[in-house]
Amino acid sequence: MFIDEVVIDVQAGDGGDGCIAFRREKYIPMGGPFGGNGGRGSNIIFQVDTGLHTLLDLRIMRHIKGKRGEHGMGKNQNGKNSEDIIIKVPQGTVVTDLDTNLIVADLKEKDASIIICQGGRGGRGNTAFKTQSNPAPNFAENGEPGEIKRIKVELKLLADVGLVGLPSVGKSTLISKVSKSKPKIAAYHFTTLTPNLGVCKDKKGRSFVMADLPGLIEGASSGEGLGDRFLRHIERTRVIAHVIDMSGSEERNPIEDYRMINEELRKFSPKLLEKPQIVVANKMDIEGANENLKEFQEKIKVEVYPISAEKNQGLEEVLTTLANLLEQTEEQPLFEEDAFEGHVLYTFKKEEPYTIRKEGDTFIVEGKEVEKLFRMTKFTDEGIKRFTKKLRALGLDEKLENMGIEEGDKVKILSFEFEYRK
Repeated sequence: MFIDEVVIDVQAGDGGDGCIAFRREKYIPMGGPFGGNGGRGSNIIFQVDTGLHTLLDLRIMRHIKGKRGEHGMGKNQNGKNSEDIIIKVPQGTVVTDLDTNLIVADLKEKDASIIICQGGRGGRGNTAFKTQSNPAPNFAENGEPGEIKRIKVELKLLADVGLVGLPSVGKSTLISKVSKSKPKIAAYHFTTLTPNLGVCKDKKGRSFVMADLPGLIEGASSGEGLGDRFLRHIERTRVIAHVIDMSGSEERNPIEDYRMINEELRKFSPKLLEKPQIVVANKMDIEGANENLKEFQEKIKVEVYPISAEKNQGLEEVLTTLANLLEQTEEQPLFEEDAFEGHVLYTFKKEEPYTIRKEGDTFIVEGKEVEKLFRMTKFTDEGIKRFTKKLRALGLDEKLENMGIEEGDKVKILSFEFEYRK
C-alpha cells in the first residue's frame, strides 16, 4: 500500500533521576555525598532507508515513545543512557512540527539521519551539588523530560522529471516505453492510483528518473480527484513534462487542457511554474491530432514535442530534450531557510520564560522553563529551597506581588497547587 502522509505523536525518553546517597564506611568520617547522575533518555531518530518507498510502517505506529534513562545509584554510579530509537523512512521524507509549522527535517540524501525528538538529560545526583558552603547536599535532580512533538511526515518522491496531465492522456504508456516501469494501463480514468518511478536513458547514455503521477483534474489543488494527494511529488522534480492528448479523443480541447493544468500547478505552488516545462503532444497517430497541434502552436507560444507513445514515435527526441534540460537546471531547495526549526533569527526581544494568569483566587504559572524546573525538582526540604530560590531568580515572586497576590493564595504549576508564602 502506498502511503505518503501520516501524522504521529513522538515522545523522546525522559532522563533518569539523580540519586541522593552518602558514604557511610566505618573508617571514613564525614564521608559526604555519594549519589550518581541519571542516564540520558533515548532520542527519536529518523534515518533514510533507500529500500523503503512508503510510510506504511509509520501509519501503523501512530505513536513513538522513547525509553527513560537509568536512574543514578549510590557509590557515585551513573545510570546508563537509553538506546536511541531509530525509525527507518524513505528517501525524500519531510517532517513538519505541527505546533510550530516549522520543518524539522528534509531527508533527501541517501545516508541522512536526524534527531526528531531529543531525549532528556539525566538528573544530577547530590555529589554534583557539593560545594564548600554545602559539603553534604541532601537533594538531587529528577531527569529532564524528553521532547514531545506532534509531527506530520510526508513523502515527496525524488525524481528528475515529473509527468503531469489529465487522466488518460498517455503518461503511463509513455513511461512504460522509455523505462522498465510497468504501470497499470487501461482505457479508463485514474488507472494510475500511485506514483510510478522509472529510470530513463537517452541515446547518449544520460540517465534520469521520471515520475508518472496520477492524472490531475480541475480543482486538483483544492482536493478534487487525486491531485491534492500527489501534487506534492512534483515539488522535488527539476523539470516538468506536460503530456497532452493532442487528438482530443475524449472531446477535450488541448488548449484548455494545457491552461487548466498549469493553473492547478500555480494554485498548488507558484514555484512549480518556475520549473522548466516541456509540452509533450501525445496520440499524434490519431486522426485530427495534426490539425489540433497546428492550432495549439498558433495560440500557445511554447515548443511542443509531438509523439505517439503507443507507436514508439518521437520518444528519443523527448528523452534528449529532457536530458539537456536537466544538465542546464540546478536543483533548487524545496524549502526556504527560515522554514526550518533550527533557523537563526536575530532579535533583541527575549522571550519570557513563563506567563502568569489569574483564575479566581488561583495564579496559574505556565512556560517551558518553569515547567521543566518543576519536573526536575525532587521535593525534599533542600530541593524545595532550591526550587523557590530559582523561581525568585526568574522574578516570579516580584511579578506575583505586582499582580496582587497575598499570603495564602494558591499558585498552580502544571497540576500541582502551592500556597504562597513570603
